[in-house]
Amino acid sequence: MNKLLSILATTLALIAAVGCKTSATLLPNVSGKAGEVIVVMDKANWEGNLGTQARELLASDCPYLAQREPLYSLVNITPAGFVDMFKVHRNIVIFNISSQVENEGVVYRNDVWSHPQCVIQVSSHSADSALNMLVESGPRILSTIEQAERDRVITNSKQYEDHSLAPQVREVVGGSPHFPSGYKLKKKTDEFVWIADERQYTIQGILVYKYPAAEVDNFSEENIIAHRNEILQRNVPGMFDNTWMTTSTYVTPTVEFIRFRGRQFAQTRGFWEVHNDYMGGPFVSHSFYSKDNKDIIVVEGFVYAPKYDKRQYLRQVESIVYSFEWPAEEAGAEKESSKKG
Repeated sequence: MNKLLSILATTLALIAAVGCKTSATLLPNVSGKAGEVIVVMDKANWEGNLGTQARELLASDCPYLAQREPLYSLVNITPAGFVDMFKVHRNIVIFNISSQVENEGVVYRNDVWSHPQCVIQVSSHSADSALNMLVESGPRILSTIEQAERDRVITNSKQYEDHSLAPQVREVVGGSPHFPSGYKLKKKTDEFVWIADERQYTIQGILVYKYPAAEVDNFSEENIIAHRNEILQRNVPGMFDNTWMTTSTYVTPTVEFIRFRGRQFAQTRGFWEVHNDYMGGPFVSHSFYSKDNKDIIVVEGFVYAPKYDKRQYLRQVESIVYSFEWPAEEAGAEKESSKKG
């Protein structure tokens, strides 16, 4: 009897695990282009104040790009036109405006009609009420869509990961991002690693480096940029003699302090350029303490794409930067994923 109960328990556990794994896979894959958002809103509101506010929030200029590009490409669909073919889109913001609405508010959901999907619904009695909700909840709406876009890139990086690269980075700083296939090791020293995906007209690069922590001001903009310029001058030469990567002074970099999934870091955005040359582009970096707090570790992504829009290229390298994990975190993430199925 005990043996029978043991077999039954094991079988039920396997069924539960399989059910967990298949619940998401039963949904179709998301459709639509990366960086695209469907906004479900009737024509009158789309052409009025509510639509204007939605565009100002979701299609404002993407920061730190040389040319103007919107944060997201918006597609307006009316509620009557929101049929099945649109419901599987990757990012959907639905405005449910009716006097019959019972509970006003903003609801955030995942994987409603497809996977991996982000659906945000704003329910209100009137357009004015919806406008107020959009203003109040704007930062969270943006961060939710951004995280959904980022997670898709991270998932893709892990699925098609080049497993030879992370050990190279861990040897230098103890942890590593996840690098998808196409990225190659360009340079490695005791304090610096340069990994890039270089194509005919584009470069997406990841720089990982460390330097001793000071007693104060480790995460001030001045300190971060001073160390960046010093290390890049030694390690990232340009195409010609007496040229190297540095930080552009044309626009002042910005530093934002972020807590993300148990990690704290200073996120710096700005422009890079090549000293004595005309190359340049956007970069984003994360600066944080090493495990023993003795060093500052910097993980940076940069883009060079003079012939193309850069929004998606930058979002891709930024996602790789966000995928940084310490070895214990990687093991824990795999264990948690196994538990959830």
